[in-house]
Amino acid sequence: MAKQEFKYKGHKLEELQRMSLKELSELLPARQRRSLKRGFLPRHQNVLDKMRKLNKNQKKGGKPVVIKTHCRDMIVIPEMIDTTFGIYNGKEFVQVTFAPEMIGSYFGEFAPTRQKVQHGDPGMGATRSSMFVPLK
Repeated sequence: MAKQEFKYKGHKLEELQRMSLKELSELLPARQRRSLKRGFLPRHQNVLDKMRKLNKNQKKGGKPVVIKTHCRDMIVIPEMIDTTFGIYNGKEFVQVTFAPEMIGSYFGEFAPTRQKVQHGDPGMGATRSSMFVPLK
């Protein structure tokens, strides 16, 4: 069975990459559409400029570079596909390489800020009740 080609709301990836932001925003959900309609904030524009600059260098044969950012509220646009970003989760930068299926999502969705806590067994002397726990 042949691999199915990616489409976002009936448009191929190449078509999406050729679209202007205004045309693309018409395809996105309402919240993302409103954000793009208002324009990019200066911090978002800095990330885009850095990405465009590094993509030019990569096409010339440079090695792939991770673009570190704290902008968790930025929307993934088709231009960012196959680019690796380091998204800050409050403790460290989580490396994410964007795939076509991620278009329209926010950066923060791919770098969770909370992790599940797994408590271990209490050790000897941890509490008064552990005095009566038999040794294993």
